[in-house]
Amino acid sequence: MAPLQIVALLLGLGLAERIPMLYHRVFCRLIGLDVVKRGTVSEDCPTLFVGNHCSYLDIPVLGSLLPVSFIAKAEVASWPIFGILAKMQRSVFVERRARFAAQHRDIVKYRLEAGDNLVLFAEGTSNDGCQVLPFKSALFSVAEGEIGGQPLTVQPLSIAYLGPEGRPAGAEWRRQYAYFGDDVLVPHLWHVLGLGRATVEIRFHPAVAVQSMASRKALSDFCYQVVAGGLADSLGAKGDGPALGAAGP
Repeated sequence: MAPLQIVALLLGLGLAERIPMLYHRVFCRLIGLDVVKRGTVSEDCPTLFVGNHCSYLDIPVLGSLLPVSFIAKAEVASWPIFGILAKMQRSVFVERRARFAAQHRDIVKYRLEAGDNLVLFAEGTSNDGCQVLPFKSALFSVAEGEIGGQPLTVQPLSIAYLGPEGRPAGAEWRRQYAYFGDDVLVPHLWHVLGLGRATVEIRFHPAVAVQSMASRKALSDFCYQVVAGGLADSLGAKGDGPALGAAGP
């Protein structure tokens, strides 16, 4: 599908948003991830989706549900396979060093003003999937001000890796899907391919307008509390009603 995506990007076709969704749905099906969506996805365009981050697998999981691009750390661009795929999905690659902050804020804001939906992993790194690390409020600088004369819509979301058929699973199970610390990409992916089926639950929480928050720090804290609460609910198997849909080709 790569040649078709490249042509769609060069010609500026709307197909360039739909091809990655189909690709990610097939990818998730092939590696055994059943993606379950709970809640209502924001229909505002653009929307900045803000969530926790467990693994590179979060990309195909969210990509199977949303026509989005991702805000990714700069080194992802050089990753085998995934770096190429990230570029074809028009990811925004940012340096984590402070001296690049203003430049990358402007790049992200430009993409939002162009109407692109973006995903921000606000922890700034991945973790073991059992908790949500504190959000970095500096990453929310792009949400300050208006986009196209309107307040930016921000929608928090929680990503939880569960056992087969959505059954609760222990921490050791979740850590096999998480990619963090000293993990190496290719061996990790090879291991994941041998794990069998698992369910990934995505909870879309109510969207908020930036103007309703007193500050960037307040927005960061609010999103953290909502995302952490959603992850705890998913891992605690409390549930919130029937799943609204599942990704699949």
